[in-house]
Amino acid sequence: MGMLKEFKEFAMRGNVVDMAVGVVIGGAFGKIVSSLVADVIMPPIGLLLGGVNFTDLKFTLKEAVDGAEAVTLNYGNFLQVIVDFIIIAFAIFMMIKVINTLTNLRKKEEEAAAPEPPAAPEPSAEEKILTEIRDLLKNK
Repeated sequence: MGMLKEFKEFAMRGNVVDMAVGVVIGGAFGKIVSSLVADVIMPPIGLLLGGVNFTDLKFTLKEAVDGAEAVTLNYGNFLQVIVDFIIIAFAIFMMIKVINTLTNLRKKEEEAAAPEPPAAPEPSAEEKILTEIRDLLKNK
């Protein structure tokens, strides 16, 4: 039972749970961006390039023979993945930039709302006289 308890403590730590949530959301976000690229961005680009579907672009290394499939180099699919990556990276960059801006604004508001430290108390009359005596003795 000790090992099960240890695992439960490990799995319920904040960092592990946060990371799991991030992975799940990241996977879903990746699917959304892949759909955006494949279904919204690439068709107009393909149309501008003469009706080309990027995922169909390939270079045949060996033709199909006697029921064996052709050996192809699918560079169009690779281009699609590169465009997906660039858009995902840019979107994540923009999200982090917004989060950092909001965090900095909140810090500035907290600093502005923080009370100023109290001023040092003014020295008493005795301390002022003693300071004057000390200064006079130094000057002699």
